[in-house]
Amino acid sequence: MHRFLRSSSLILASCLLTAAAAHADVVVVLNSRDATVSLLDQTTYKEINSFPVGKEPHHLMATPDNKSLIVASSVGNELIFLDPKTGEIQRRVKDIIDPYQIGFSPNQKWFIANALRLDHVDIYAYDGRDMKLAKRIPMGKLPSHMAFSADSSTAFITRQGTNQVSAIDLATQTVKWTMPVGKLPAGIMMTDDDKYLLVGIMGSDYVEVIDWRTQKTVKKIKAGEGTHNFRAMGDKRHIFVSSRVASMITIIDQQTMTNVGTINVPGGPDCMEVSADGKTLWATLRWVKKVAVIDIASKKVIKMIPVGRSPHGVYFNNHAAR
Repeated sequence: MHRFLRSSSLILASCLLTAAAAHADVVVVLNSRDATVSLLDQTTYKEINSFPVGKEPHHLMATPDNKSLIVASSVGNELIFLDPKTGEIQRRVKDIIDPYQIGFSPNQKWFIANALRLDHVDIYAYDGRDMKLAKRIPMGKLPSHMAFSADSSTAFITRQGTNQVSAIDLATQTVKWTMPVGKLPAGIMMTDDDKYLLVGIMGSDYVEVIDWRTQKTVKKIKAGEGTHNFRAMGDKRHIFVSSRVASMITIIDQQTMTNVGTINVPGGPDCMEVSADGKTLWATLRWVKKVAVIDIASKKVIKMIPVGRSPHGVYFNNHAAR
Protein backbone atom coordinates (compact mmCIF):
# COMPACT_ATOMS: atom_id res chain seq x y z
CA MET A 1 0.00 0.00 0.00
CA HIS A 2 2.77 2.42 0.95
CA ARG A 3 4.63 1.47 -2.21
CA PHE A 4 1.48 2.24 -4.24
CA LEU A 5 1.03 5.63 -2.57
CA ARG A 6 4.66 6.49 -3.12
CA SER A 7 4.41 5.54 -6.81
CA SER A 8 1.19 7.54 -7.20
CA SER A 9 2.83 10.57 -5.60
CA LEU A 10 5.78 10.34 -7.96
CA ILE A 11 3.47 10.06 -10.96
CA LEU A 12 1.43 13.07 -9.79
CA ALA A 13 4.57 15.15 -9.22
CA SER A 14 5.87 14.17 -12.64
CA CYS A 15 2.58 15.21 -14.28
CA LEU A 16 2.59 18.57 -12.49
CA LEU A 17 6.17 19.25 -13.57
CA THR A 18 5.34 18.27 -17.14
CA ALA A 19 2.31 20.60 -17.16
CA ALA A 20 4.38 23.47 -15.76
CA ALA A 21 7.10 22.87 -18.34
CA ALA A 22 4.52 22.89 -21.12
CA HIS A 23 3.64 26.47 -20.20
CA ALA A 24 7.12 27.55 -19.12
CA ASP A 25 7.07 30.50 -21.53
CA VAL A 26 3.59 31.94 -21.76
CA VAL A 27 2.51 34.99 -23.71
CA VAL A 28 1.28 37.72 -21.34
CA VAL A 29 -1.38 40.06 -22.78
CA LEU A 30 -2.88 43.05 -20.98
CA ASN A 31 -6.57 43.64 -21.65
CA SER A 32 -6.84 47.30 -20.68
CA ARG A 33 -10.65 47.68 -20.78
CA ASP A 34 -11.31 44.40 -18.97
CA ALA A 35 -8.64 45.00 -16.30
CA THR A 36 -7.37 41.48 -16.87
CA VAL A 37 -4.31 39.55 -18.00
CA SER A 38 -4.59 36.79 -20.60
CA LEU A 39 -1.97 34.05 -20.64
CA LEU A 40 -1.53 32.37 -24.02
CA ASP A 41 0.31 29.23 -25.03
CA GLN A 42 2.96 30.07 -27.63
CA THR A 43 2.68 26.66 -29.27
CA THR A 44 -1.05 25.99 -29.39
CA TYR A 45 -2.10 29.65 -29.73
CA LYS A 46 -4.77 29.13 -27.08
CA GLU A 47 -5.59 31.04 -23.90
CA ILE A 48 -4.57 28.95 -20.89
CA ASN A 49 -5.59 31.37 -18.15
CA SER A 50 -7.04 34.80 -17.45
CA PHE A 51 -7.14 36.74 -14.19
CA PRO A 52 -8.00 40.25 -12.95
CA VAL A 53 -5.44 42.95 -12.23
CA GLY A 54 -5.87 46.64 -11.40
CA LYS A 55 -7.86 48.97 -13.65
CA GLU A 56 -6.47 49.85 -17.07
CA PRO A 57 -3.29 47.81 -17.36
CA HIS A 58 -1.60 49.24 -20.45
CA HIS A 59 2.12 48.57 -20.47
CA LEU A 60 4.53 46.04 -19.04
CA MET A 61 8.23 45.31 -18.93
CA ALA A 62 10.69 42.92 -17.31
CA THR A 63 12.88 43.96 -14.40
CA PRO A 64 16.57 44.31 -15.30
CA ASP A 65 17.37 40.90 -13.78
CA ASN A 66 14.50 39.29 -15.76
CA LYS A 67 13.16 37.68 -12.59
CA SER A 68 9.89 39.60 -12.71
CA LEU A 69 7.53 41.11 -15.26
CA ILE A 70 5.97 44.38 -14.14
CA VAL A 71 2.39 45.15 -15.17
CA ALA A 72 1.49 48.83 -14.77
CA SER A 73 -2.11 49.37 -13.63
CA SER A 74 -2.62 53.03 -14.43
CA VAL A 75 -6.03 53.66 -12.85
CA GLY A 76 -5.38 51.08 -10.13
CA ASN A 77 -2.27 53.04 -9.08
CA GLU A 78 -0.12 49.97 -8.59
CA LEU A 79 2.49 47.69 -10.12
CA ILE A 80 1.82 43.96 -10.29
CA PHE A 81 4.93 41.74 -10.48
CA LEU A 82 4.48 38.48 -12.41
CA ASP A 83 6.72 35.51 -13.00
CA PRO A 84 7.90 36.25 -16.58
CA LYS A 85 7.78 32.58 -17.58
CA THR A 86 4.51 31.42 -16.03
CA GLY A 87 2.57 34.66 -15.53
CA GLU A 88 1.88 33.92 -11.86
CA ILE A 89 1.57 36.93 -9.55
CA GLN A 90 4.62 37.41 -7.31
CA ARG A 91 3.79 40.64 -5.47
CA ARG A 92 2.09 44.03 -5.76
CA VAL A 93 3.46 47.53 -5.16
CA LYS A 94 0.80 50.06 -4.19
CA ASP A 95 0.72 53.86 -4.44
CA ILE A 96 2.51 54.18 -7.79
CA ILE A 97 0.33 56.97 -9.13
CA ASP A 98 -1.10 56.50 -12.64
CA PRO A 99 1.70 54.36 -14.12
CA TYR A 100 0.72 54.38 -17.80
CA GLN A 101 4.13 53.75 -19.38
CA ILE A 102 7.11 52.48 -17.38
CA GLY A 103 10.82 52.04 -17.98
CA PHE A 104 14.24 51.44 -16.45
CA SER A 105 17.30 53.49 -17.35
CA PRO A 106 20.03 51.38 -18.99
CA ASN A 107 22.23 51.65 -15.88
CA GLN A 108 19.30 50.32 -13.80
CA LYS A 109 19.54 53.24 -11.39
CA TRP A 110 16.23 54.88 -12.27
CA PHE A 111 12.66 53.67 -12.77
CA ILE A 112 10.27 56.05 -14.53
CA ALA A 113 6.47 56.05 -14.65
CA ASN A 114 4.63 58.35 -17.05
CA ALA A 115 1.25 59.46 -15.70
CA LEU A 116 -0.69 60.01 -18.93
CA ARG A 117 -3.97 60.74 -17.16
CA LEU A 118 -2.51 63.02 -14.47
CA ASP A 119 0.09 64.87 -16.59
CA HIS A 120 3.30 64.18 -14.69
CA VAL A 121 6.41 62.01 -14.80
CA ASP A 122 7.60 60.23 -11.65
CA ILE A 123 11.29 59.36 -11.28
CA TYR A 124 12.10 56.64 -8.76
CA ALA A 125 15.48 55.58 -7.41
CA TYR A 126 15.76 51.82 -7.92
CA ASP A 127 17.87 49.53 -5.71
CA GLY A 128 17.28 46.30 -7.57
CA ARG A 129 13.95 45.55 -5.87
CA ASP A 130 12.19 48.60 -4.49
CA MET A 131 11.37 52.03 -5.93
CA LYS A 132 11.66 55.26 -3.93
CA LEU A 133 10.17 58.43 -5.41
CA ALA A 134 12.92 60.93 -6.13
CA LYS A 135 11.04 63.57 -8.11
CA ARG A 136 7.64 64.28 -9.62
CA ILE A 137 7.88 66.47 -12.71
CA PRO A 138 4.80 68.21 -14.21
CA MET A 139 4.77 67.35 -17.90
CA GLY A 140 2.12 69.37 -19.74
CA LYS A 141 -0.65 67.27 -21.24
CA LEU A 142 -0.56 63.51 -21.72
CA PRO A 143 3.05 62.37 -21.18
CA SER A 144 3.04 59.10 -23.05
CA HIS A 145 6.02 56.91 -23.96
CA MET A 146 9.72 57.09 -23.07
CA ALA A 147 13.23 56.28 -24.27
CA PHE A 148 16.72 56.71 -22.80
CA SER A 149 20.17 57.73 -23.95
CA ALA A 150 22.70 54.90 -23.84
CA ASP A 151 24.64 56.52 -20.99
CA SER A 152 21.47 56.86 -18.86
CA SER A 153 21.95 60.61 -18.56
CA THR A 154 18.69 61.52 -20.29
CA ALA A 155 15.12 60.29 -20.50
CA PHE A 156 12.96 61.36 -23.43
CA ILE A 157 9.20 61.72 -23.04
CA THR A 158 6.57 62.13 -25.75
CA ARG A 159 3.83 64.62 -24.84
CA GLN A 160 0.70 63.73 -26.80
CA GLY A 161 -1.36 66.68 -25.62
CA THR A 162 1.14 69.35 -26.66
CA ASN A 163 2.79 67.71 -29.72
CA GLN A 164 6.24 67.81 -28.13
CA VAL A 165 9.16 65.72 -26.92
CA SER A 166 10.91 66.63 -23.67
CA ALA A 167 14.34 65.59 -22.42
CA ILE A 168 14.84 65.04 -18.67
CA ASP A 169 18.27 65.21 -17.05
CA LEU A 170 18.21 62.19 -14.74
CA ALA A 171 21.05 63.41 -12.51
CA THR A 172 19.16 66.59 -11.58
CA GLN A 173 15.62 65.39 -12.39
CA THR A 174 14.92 68.54 -14.38
CA VAL A 175 13.68 69.17 -17.91
CA LYS A 176 16.63 70.06 -20.16
CA TRP A 177 14.70 70.91 -23.30
CA THR A 178 11.41 70.55 -25.09
CA MET A 179 10.94 70.54 -28.87
CA PRO A 180 7.92 70.46 -31.19
CA VAL A 181 7.13 67.34 -33.23
CA GLY A 182 4.15 66.09 -35.22
CA LYS A 183 0.60 65.69 -33.99
CA LEU A 184 -0.02 63.24 -31.10
CA PRO A 185 3.47 61.77 -30.63
CA ALA A 186 3.25 58.31 -29.07
CA GLY A 187 5.94 55.61 -29.15
CA ILE A 188 9.57 56.70 -28.96
CA MET A 189 12.72 54.64 -29.49
CA MET A 190 16.46 55.28 -29.52
CA THR A 191 18.38 53.87 -32.49
CA ASP A 192 21.05 51.27 -31.70
CA ASP A 193 23.85 53.76 -32.38
CA ASP A 194 22.39 56.24 -29.85
CA LYS A 195 22.25 58.85 -32.60
CA TYR A 196 18.55 59.34 -33.36
CA LEU A 197 15.21 59.23 -31.62
CA LEU A 198 12.36 57.68 -33.58
CA VAL A 199 8.92 59.06 -32.72
CA GLY A 200 5.64 57.54 -33.87
CA ILE A 201 3.33 60.37 -34.96
CA MET A 202 -0.07 58.96 -34.09
CA GLY A 203 -1.97 61.97 -35.44
CA SER A 204 -0.50 61.37 -38.88
CA ASP A 205 1.28 58.62 -40.84
CA TYR A 206 5.01 58.83 -40.26
CA VAL A 207 7.97 58.27 -37.97
CA GLU A 208 9.80 61.47 -37.08
CA VAL A 209 13.59 61.06 -36.87
CA ILE A 210 15.20 63.43 -34.38
CA ASP A 211 18.85 64.30 -33.83
CA TRP A 212 18.40 64.64 -30.08
CA ARG A 213 21.74 66.32 -29.50
CA THR A 214 20.78 69.27 -31.71
CA GLN A 215 17.01 68.99 -31.12
CA LYS A 216 16.30 68.94 -34.84
CA THR A 217 14.08 66.76 -37.01
CA VAL A 218 16.23 65.26 -39.75
CA LYS A 219 13.72 63.03 -41.55
CA LYS A 220 10.13 61.78 -41.71
CA ILE A 221 9.68 58.13 -42.66
CA LYS A 222 6.34 57.26 -44.23
CA ALA A 223 4.42 54.59 -42.34
CA GLY A 224 0.64 54.24 -41.88
CA GLU A 225 -2.10 56.43 -40.44
CA GLY A 226 -2.03 56.31 -36.66
CA THR A 227 1.70 55.49 -36.41
CA HIS A 228 2.10 54.37 -32.85
CA ASN A 229 4.71 52.03 -31.36
CA PHE A 230 8.03 50.26 -31.98
CA ARG A 231 9.67 46.87 -31.49
CA ALA A 232 13.16 45.87 -32.60
CA MET A 233 13.29 42.84 -34.89
CA GLY A 234 16.32 41.52 -33.03
CA ASP A 235 18.84 41.68 -35.89
CA LYS A 236 20.28 45.06 -34.76
CA ARG A 237 19.06 46.61 -37.99
CA HIS A 238 15.30 46.46 -38.52
CA ILE A 239 12.44 47.88 -36.46
CA PHE A 240 8.73 47.14 -36.58
CA VAL A 241 6.37 50.13 -36.36
CA SER A 242 2.64 49.67 -35.69
CA SER A 243 -0.02 51.91 -37.21
CA ARG A 244 -3.37 51.49 -35.50
CA VAL A 245 -5.64 53.44 -37.86
CA ALA A 246 -4.11 52.02 -41.05
CA SER A 247 -4.06 48.49 -39.54
CA MET A 248 -0.54 47.85 -40.74
CA ILE A 249 2.98 47.31 -39.48
CA THR A 250 5.92 48.97 -41.20
CA ILE A 251 9.50 47.68 -41.26
CA ILE A 252 12.21 50.36 -40.95
CA ASP A 253 15.88 49.86 -41.79
CA GLN A 254 17.97 51.71 -39.19
CA GLN A 255 20.99 51.92 -41.47
CA THR A 256 19.19 53.69 -44.30
CA MET A 257 16.32 55.18 -42.28
CA THR A 258 13.83 54.00 -44.88
CA ASN A 259 10.59 52.02 -45.03
CA VAL A 260 11.57 48.59 -46.41
CA GLY A 261 8.29 46.71 -46.06
CA THR A 262 4.72 46.65 -44.78
CA ILE A 263 2.46 44.00 -43.26
CA ASN A 264 -1.33 44.28 -43.34
CA VAL A 265 -2.71 43.45 -39.88
CA PRO A 266 -6.47 44.13 -39.54
CA GLY A 267 -7.79 45.27 -36.17
CA GLY A 268 -5.52 48.12 -35.06
CA PRO A 269 -2.07 46.70 -34.20
CA ASP A 270 -0.48 48.30 -31.16
CA CYS A 271 2.21 46.68 -28.97
CA MET A 272 4.42 43.94 -30.39
CA GLU A 273 6.78 41.14 -29.40
CA VAL A 274 9.22 39.10 -31.51
CA SER A 275 10.03 35.43 -30.94
CA ALA A 276 13.62 34.54 -30.04
CA ASP A 277 14.10 32.66 -33.32
CA GLY A 278 13.04 35.76 -35.26
CA LYS A 279 10.29 33.87 -37.09
CA THR A 280 7.11 35.33 -35.64
CA LEU A 281 5.83 38.74 -34.62
CA TRP A 282 2.97 38.97 -32.11
CA ALA A 283 0.81 42.11 -32.04
CA THR A 284 -2.13 43.17 -29.89
CA LEU A 285 -5.15 44.35 -31.88
CA ARG A 286 -6.88 47.11 -29.93
CA TRP A 287 -10.13 47.23 -31.88
CA VAL A 288 -11.04 43.53 -32.24
CA LYS A 289 -10.10 41.82 -28.94
CA LYS A 290 -7.43 39.65 -30.52
CA VAL A 291 -3.70 39.04 -30.77
CA ALA A 292 -2.21 38.50 -34.23
CA VAL A 293 0.64 36.09 -34.87
CA ILE A 294 2.57 37.07 -38.00
CA ASP A 295 5.05 35.04 -40.02
CA ILE A 296 7.89 37.51 -40.53
CA ALA A 297 9.36 35.84 -43.63
CA SER A 298 6.09 35.86 -45.59
CA LYS A 299 4.67 39.00 -43.91
CA LYS A 300 1.37 37.17 -43.40
CA VAL A 301 -0.93 36.85 -40.39
CA ILE A 302 -1.03 33.13 -39.54
CA LYS A 303 -3.21 33.21 -36.43
CA MET A 304 -5.75 35.41 -34.64
CA ILE A 305 -6.14 34.61 -30.93
CA PRO A 306 -9.19 35.91 -29.01
CA VAL A 307 -8.38 37.79 -25.77
CA GLY A 308 -10.09 40.52 -23.72
CA ARG A 309 -11.23 44.01 -24.60
CA SER A 310 -8.69 46.54 -25.89
CA PRO A 311 -5.55 44.40 -25.59
CA HIS A 312 -2.47 46.58 -25.24
CA GLY A 313 0.84 45.34 -23.80
CA VAL A 314 2.25 41.94 -24.84
CA TYR A 315 5.32 40.06 -23.59
CA PHE A 316 6.95 36.66 -23.57
CA ASN A 317 10.17 35.66 -21.86
CA ASN A 318 11.85 33.98 -24.85
CA HIS A 319 11.84 37.08 -27.04
CA ALA A 320 14.32 38.38 -29.59
CA ALA A 321 17.01 40.83 -28.52
CA ARG A 322 15.70 44.32 -27.82
